[in-house]
Amino acid sequence: MKKTIVITGASRGIGKAIAIELAGKDTNIVINCVNNVDKLNEVKSIIEKKGSVCETFIGDMGNYSDVQKMFDMCLQRFGQVDVLINNAGISVVGLFQDMGENEWHRICNTNIDSVFNCCHFAVKDMMKRHCGKIINISSVWGLYGASCEVAYSATKGAVNSFTKALAKELAPSGIQVNAVACGAIDTEMNGHLSDDDKASLAEEIPAGRFGSPQEVAKLVKSLSGMNSYLTGQIITLDGGSACITFINLNHGAAFPLLLRDFFLNLFLYLII
Repeated sequence: MKKTIVITGASRGIGKAIAIELAGKDTNIVINCVNNVDKLNEVKSIIEKKGSVCETFIGDMGNYSDVQKMFDMCLQRFGQVDVLINNAGISVVGLFQDMGENEWHRICNTNIDSVFNCCHFAVKDMMKRHCGKIINISSVWGLYGASCEVAYSATKGAVNSFTKALAKELAPSGIQVNAVACGAIDTEMNGHLSDDDKASLAEEIPAGRFGSPQEVAKLVKSLSGMNSYLTGQIITLDGGSACITFINLNHGAAFPLLLRDFFLNLFLYLII
């Protein structure tokens, strides 16, 4: 039986890579974006060439009514939802004190309200069948925080907590909920960085480079097909950066927190 997969924010970047990676004769795929209709149709064409039946939906995943329409369309067309991949997200770089109320709410709406909305409708169908997988695309900034990306970090931290809590709640119903916390991935979201900034940032990553959207997609594919015992996990995909957590990767101030904590603990031990 074909697996039906819903992917939000799929017109470019990580979402596009995931949609293409999951495409095949054994999948029905619903892809979404807010306004990049031409790009979304390009992704649809690629997916269909790989053998999937594909439907597109243009709408704001932060809008509950839009999400309801998307899932109604999906269930009417394919009868069920087997995998939900919450990828829709935006980031704004700037000082916290310069951020306006509307901008804060826009980021929260796109990054966390969308996750609530999509899960709310997907879970209803999954619980009836006692199976399903939800994969949330998050960020390491949700774990450590990023200077000049306070709102983005806050929403991704919320996604991580949401993932763990919902996983506990849905585990008895046979539904798995996991998240992928991405590090520096080479997408348009990092377009604000200059070539020199990217080079400096890559030097601080143990793997020595940015990750690719395709690498995220391969991990998501494995999660979408793994056994039912893996749930509630925030899986970090960051080239090893979690081993050396930095205060401020945005601006190249690479002072390792783990090293700082080691010397702080040593100092406290010596004086005590």
